[in-house]
Order: sequence, then C-alpha cells, then structure tokens
Amino acid sequence: MTVLHWDLRESATRAALLEQTLAALPAEARERVEAAAAAAGVPEGHHHDLGEVLATIDALAASSRVKDDLRGVYRILAEAEAAAHGCAVEETHFHEVGNGAGIANALRLCLAVEAADPDEIVATRVQTGCGTVQCAHGELPIPAPATAAIIARGIPVCEHTLPGERCTPTSAALILHFANRFEA
Repeated sequence: MTVLHWDLRESATRAALLEQTLAALPAEARERVEAAAAAAGVPEGHHHDLGEVLATIDALAASSRVKDDLRGVYRILAEAEAAAHGCAVEETHFHEVGNGAGIANALRLCLAVEAADPDEIVATRVQTGCGTVQCAHGELPIPAPATAAIIARGIPVCEHTLPGERCTPTSAALILHFANRFEA
C-alpha cells in the first residue's frame, strides 16, 4: 500500500503540500507534473465565481481525475466562502483564489497527487498560524473565516500556533479534499 504523508505541523500552505508531494516522486515524474501544469492552459484572468472557475477547469488540458479533484477543491472553497459571507454557494465571489495563479497552484498539487497515485494520504495536525492577514476583505484574524469554516469540517489543528498565516482557504480545501485520515 502506497501512503503519502503530509507533515503540516509547521506549515500547511499550498507550497508545503506541493513540496512534500513532489518529494515523493522520482525526478522524471516531477518534471512531467511541471510540464503538464504548464501545458494545461490555465488562463491568467480572474474567475469571479464558482461557475467561472468550473468552466475554466472543464477547459483545461488535464485528465478527468485531475479535473474532478480540482472541481472538488473549488466546491469546498465556494461552500466555505458562502458560510463566511452568509450567502448561497452560487453567489460566492472568489478574490485571491479565483485568479489564474491560484487555479494553477491548486492544479499543480492535483497533478502531483495523480502522479504519486497514493492509496492513502495521511496528514498530521494542521498548523494554522496566528495573528492577522491582509486580504481583499481587509485585515482578518488567522485563520481567516473561510479557512476556519473548512477546518471546522474535520481538520484537526495544532494546539500551539506559530506566527503568520500557515494555512490558507485553498490549502485547507486541498487538505480536506485529499487527506484520508489524520495522525494525532
């Protein structure tokens, strides 16, 4: 059985998730992931709502598995934004996570997980960080409301927090989508 292990006790960012997933792959597979991400065709523009993001995902040059994973991640994000703003999922408005770079970063992790093809992904407790963060809604506490909404769906967090934002809404959605179980 192939197990992918994510150690998220210090950082649970997309970069940390990607780094750990790519580290589990041979060099050739890492190169294929990067080439596939570049060839997928993520547009640089901003995608404001779930419908626009899903249409962008549908148009990508990627496997159905990767597209399904990416759709699942963005649905989790939309549900969290809706909970944070008290609106319907279809009425959510993506800020930072709706830009082309945000979609491309999530895509890279979905491609890396597909390449690793683990039977199970096991994660440690998640480091959320502490303090405040500047975003499109102004200054927010860490974890930001959307991140907190996703964490509340069953992601265990570290009791001791470190300074700064160490888990974003996108990384929380990726963790919730992919992690099969969490270690104590």
